[in-house]
Amino acid sequence: MNIESNPSTMDFPATASTLLLPGPAGLIEIATAMPPPDVARAGTALICHPHPLQGGTMQNKVVTTLEKALRELGLATVRFNFRGVGASTGEFDDGIGESDDVRAIAAWIRQVHAGDTLWLAGFSFGSFVALRTAAALDVAQLITVAPPAGRWDFAAITLPDCPWLVIQGEQDEVVDPNAVFTWLASLPSPPTLVRMAETGHFFHHRLLDLRAAIQQGAHAPLPPLRAAGTAV
Repeated sequence: MNIESNPSTMDFPATASTLLLPGPAGLIEIATAMPPPDVARAGTALICHPHPLQGGTMQNKVVTTLEKALRELGLATVRFNFRGVGASTGEFDDGIGESDDVRAIAAWIRQVHAGDTLWLAGFSFGSFVALRTAAALDVAQLITVAPPAGRWDFAAITLPDCPWLVIQGEQDEVVDPNAVFTWLASLPSPPTLVRMAETGHFFHHRLLDLRAAIQQGAHAPLPPLRAAGTAV
C-alpha cells in the first residue's frame, strides 16, 4: 500500500491502486481505478460506503457495483474507508467527521485531476454523508442508493443543485421504503427515483439490475473524453 504524505505531489494512479492519504482524523484508505484509456472521460466519481459500525466498508458489494457502473461510463473512481474502518484512522463521528473525510478526498481529486467533473455517490449511511456534502462540493451528479430517511435527520441538509438519482428497493428491510418515498415527494424539486420491486437493502440477486439502473438513471451529461496522452 502506498502511503502518500503530500498528496498534491502525486498523480492519480494509472492502474487500480490502494493508497493512504492524510485526512482530518489521520490517514484515509482509498482505492482508485481508471477506465480503459479509449473510453476514459474527464470525470471522477467519489463513492461512500454504508454504516461503519454495522460492517460497512469500501468492499461492500453495492459500493463495488456503483464503482463498476460508473467506471464503465468512463469515469475514474475513488472508493474509501471512513475513519475507523480498515486502514483509515480515527473513530466513527455520526456523519460529521465522515463528511470531513469526503471533503478531504474531494480536494485531493481536484488537485490530481484538475478540471475533472466530480460525481458523488453513496449507499445507505454513505448516501446520507454524500447528500450532506454534495451542495458544498458543487458536484455534477449525485447518486444515493437506499438513503436512510427516517433513520438520520435530513431536514437541515442543503440539497444540491445538480442531477440527483435515488435508487430504492421496495422490500428494504433496513431503510423504510415508504419513509424514503414520502421524504422525496415532499421536496420542492424531487430527484429522479428508481423503485426496484422485490429488492431488499443489499440488492441480493439484483446487483446487475442496480448497475443498469445507475447507468440509465444518471442524467448529468457525461464529461468529455480525456485528451489522448493526458496524464492521470
